[in-house]
Amino acid sequence: MELKKNSSSITRVVSSYLANTDAPLWGAFLALSVISIITLFGVGGISSAFFGRHVVTIVVAIIVAVGVSFFNYRYLKNYSAPVLAAYFVGIILLLVTLLSPSIRGTRAWILFGGFSLEPSELVKLALIIVMAKYFSQRHTHISLFRHIVASGVYLGIPLVIILAQPDLGSSAVLVAIWLGMLLAAGINKRHLALLLGAGIVVAALAWQFGLAPYQRDRILAFVDPYKDPTGIGYNIIQSKIAIGSGGWFGKGLGQGTQASLGFLPEAYNDFAFAALAEQFGLVGVAVILTLIIILLMRIMSIAQRSENNFAKLCCLGITLFIGTHVFVNASVNLGILPITGLPFSFLSYGGSHWLALGIGIGIVQGIKRHGSSL
Repeated sequence: MELKKNSSSITRVVSSYLANTDAPLWGAFLALSVISIITLFGVGGISSAFFGRHVVTIVVAIIVAVGVSFFNYRYLKNYSAPVLAAYFVGIILLLVTLLSPSIRGTRAWILFGGFSLEPSELVKLALIIVMAKYFSQRHTHISLFRHIVASGVYLGIPLVIILAQPDLGSSAVLVAIWLGMLLAAGINKRHLALLLGAGIVVAALAWQFGLAPYQRDRILAFVDPYKDPTGIGYNIIQSKIAIGSGGWFGKGLGQGTQASLGFLPEAYNDFAFAALAEQFGLVGVAVILTLIIILLMRIMSIAQRSENNFAKLCCLGITLFIGTHVFVNASVNLGILPITGLPFSFLSYGGSHWLALGIGIGIVQGIKRHGSSL
């Protein structure tokens, strides 16, 4: 009798919690997590070095998301200290990476014991919160150019450090988040044109003086991968072969020869999308993209129902964070964009990115759970 009573109480608590959060968002999050586990199992099996850690990472991300959803986001909206603290802690962690060993030509991780942390993933979230707070407090004056410059300083500090690692992919995500939130806040069209013009000039100078040789090689490989099919073009060619060989329904779980036999590089991370397509075909790709779209639509639905600009902008920033990763990674796998090293959100292996996803989903659920009133 006591056991039945306790079980009934737990059911009521869970039902009450789900009623105050967005159940479809949770459903999409969990479904994507399961697909990620299945896809990576098909790449290397249960005995692979990364599979067990990936499962643990996803479980931790889900727990973090639930835990963060209990946090009242109004503390971030109403108080500057925790927002600035998170931002500057992220900056300090980024600076520490410059002292860390280089991995594949990039100093983007802090290594400790058998674990690693990629601070840029957490800095992306910190920038979202900083921008949401800054723009929500000045939305009536955002047309003034000084506010664009001030917000650009918040972007510029982590951007310079990440470019020094160098990590062009994460740099692009930071710029996309800033520019997207700036557009939503109501930037003047003349100022937007000025920013785009400056961006073109900076890109041209970066190509001439700022890019490392391997970064130029990646761009050249994107333009013509068959010019060096066994060198700089190898990754893109193998990705296209994997995706094309999947056909409509794929080769089956664990039957993807490109991924499981090692022809497809980074099949568990950078090219997890290609590994998914090889195993489950166009149907599998359609399923995961549909779930991503549902998840992003639920986030924007929560944003639309929010009554203050801070909550709206936070949700928008998290949508940009996820959407940019998905778009860029899928485009890289299809050979539409140069290789960047960005993971595919909710699919690729990577503890730091999954942790950031868990925090982001938790923040959105917290906005839904705690309401959006002042």
